[in-house]
Amino acid sequence: MKIQLRNIFRPGRLHPQIFPVLVWLVAVAVVAMLFYRGSQRFEVVGIAQGQIAHVCAPVDGRLKAVYVKLFDNVAVGQKVAELDDKLISAQIETITATAEQLRARLIPTQEQLLTDMSDRELDMAEEQRRFAIDVERARLEALGLKAQIAADKVTLEDLTAEVDIATDLLAKDAIAPYELQKAQMLYNALAEKIEKTEEQLSQAQEQLSLTQQRRDAFAGQTTQHPSIDAALEAIRKEAAVQEKLVEELTLQRKALVVTAPIDGVVIQILGRTNDVALRRAGEGIIRKPGEMILAGQPIMVIAQGQPTEILSYVIESQIGQIKPGTKVVLIKKTESPQIAQSEVTYVGPVVEQLPARLWLNPNMPQYGLPFVVRIPEGMDLRTGESVGIRQL
Repeated sequence: MKIQLRNIFRPGRLHPQIFPVLVWLVAVAVVAMLFYRGSQRFEVVGIAQGQIAHVCAPVDGRLKAVYVKLFDNVAVGQKVAELDDKLISAQIETITATAEQLRARLIPTQEQLLTDMSDRELDMAEEQRRFAIDVERARLEALGLKAQIAADKVTLEDLTAEVDIATDLLAKDAIAPYELQKAQMLYNALAEKIEKTEEQLSQAQEQLSLTQQRRDAFAGQTTQHPSIDAALEAIRKEAAVQEKLVEELTLQRKALVVTAPIDGVVIQILGRTNDVALRRAGEGIIRKPGEMILAGQPIMVIAQGQPTEILSYVIESQIGQIKPGTKVVLIKKTESPQIAQSEVTYVGPVVEQLPARLWLNPNMPQYGLPFVVRIPEGMDLRTGESVGIRQL
């Protein structure tokens, strides 16, 4: 035995019996190294997602119309819904009636002012009164035309929708061509009326400007009688208030027309806790006409057609291995498999619960640190599609 051991460990040579031991030690070292490197890298699943826009009601009201259907493609700025405008239309009609009332009040005021002429210089006072009354008459004329234009534009919006509906029905052979022609004729007639009224408004505003210039020029030549301004002040202020109301209601009317904020596809997402990041399309339906809706409540959701990023999570033990700029490999394992390289663009600030779709056990919630990976150009993914992510 002593001779054998001495032969094995003789200086300058290795006995063949030592090779199995060396091979085993090397294998153990390689396994340990691979295990260590594997523990330093992560391999997870992410969800492709794009921009999501919640289209909300600008004010409280009843939904008048929804112009798109579930999964329709929409373009930014496209009209997708509209709230009922009956209240605003009634308010505009009230302004029109108020303008008529102010005109009626102006008649006795004029008569009263003319009656008081005897106590002043007849010629100069009469001219001054006439100029002042002409200005207010021109102002009220412009106000009435503004209110008429606002009311007609409300009706024109309704006719626009009728023409669109008739066009769609005619394309489907659901109506006769004359139905579309009739709707188009009504639209054209009202549009022409609005155009003429706007021309009248422009002339009325020019006339108002001229009367104001004549009044001011005359006032510069003579002393202003305080009683004239006092008699017309109430009418003047009321007319100014009604002008502001017309402008305000016009802006409110525009706000009732809801447009798409982005290019994308109409979807609906049910707001379930810890499942927001899934961005799954078609889990519900968009709102229907006739529904009461509060300001800020979503009418529909529009998802960007092409996803731009992938959301995923790393477990707590791997948090130290993830940071912005970390290089990763993206692996699409569905139809038409793809592999591409990208990098982490954002890492969340806190550990949070993963979406249920990413749990290994559906009955056991998991937690991790969220991070976002940019989808490289040329990689074809759909919103909501699963993508494998492996650290380089």
